[in-house]
Amino acid sequence: MGEQKRGSRGRRQPLVITGTKLKIYGFIAMLFYSIGMSVIRNGLLHVNQYSDAGLSELLKNNSDKMIIAGWASVFQLIGGLAVPVFAFLLVEGFVHTSSFKKYLLAILTFAVISEIPYDLAMSQSVFALSAQNPLFTLTVCLIMLYGLRMFNDRKGILHRLIQVMIVLAALLWCSICHLNFGLCTVLLAAIYYLLYDRRGMRLLIGCFVSFMYVTGPLSTYALWSYSGERGWNRNKYVFYILYPVHLIVLAAVTLMLAR
Repeated sequence: MGEQKRGSRGRRQPLVITGTKLKIYGFIAMLFYSIGMSVIRNGLLHVNQYSDAGLSELLKNNSDKMIIAGWASVFQLIGGLAVPVFAFLLVEGFVHTSSFKKYLLAILTFAVISEIPYDLAMSQSVFALSAQNPLFTLTVCLIMLYGLRMFNDRKGILHRLIQVMIVLAALLWCSICHLNFGLCTVLLAAIYYLLYDRRGMRLLIGCFVSFMYVTGPLSTYALWSYSGERGWNRNKYVFYILYPVHLIVLAAVTLMLAR
């Protein structure tokens, strides 16, 4: 993510992470999650072919399958590192974007493009209602942030209650639509935005909320080290493009292994 350099007296300088490095860090963590859920769980373990009881019996009687399942769990834990990072980056993008409409349209467009590859990779189905890809979660969060901003500069209990209702509405939409990582991402995005000017407090509360994914709090150090700079990435759409592309590759691998 970054390098710790030694000063003139041999002391280490604080770690500095740009927006691009945060995106790379988040993407790598997400990649582990995707591999664990698609290639390992569906391609190697064929979890879709078993009931919960049947899968438990299989793992109990097959040590090799048990080891593979263990790796799947490890990969999912690594994936939990990505949740606070993407919520944080979404808020940064929202605060600094010159066009909310273009930002929203970009995320929504790639969410739609990614849905079929996501379903193929995660459930080996062209269309699945059980869960929708996380870009739809970010879309809901972005709309929520827009609503929160409308009342953020206004004081009074009524306006704060309206903000609470906006967050609850976002949570409800994520629940109804079965959006992946919905609960934690919505809460983190709301915290990172509403406490934007209180860096320590926003990261501390976000750290506790990200315990929903066990490893999530470990990303707090990376967020604390964020420099506020974009970094060397000039094509802002490259990570959007990588998302459906990596899902297509994993879906192909998973389908081959599942035969």
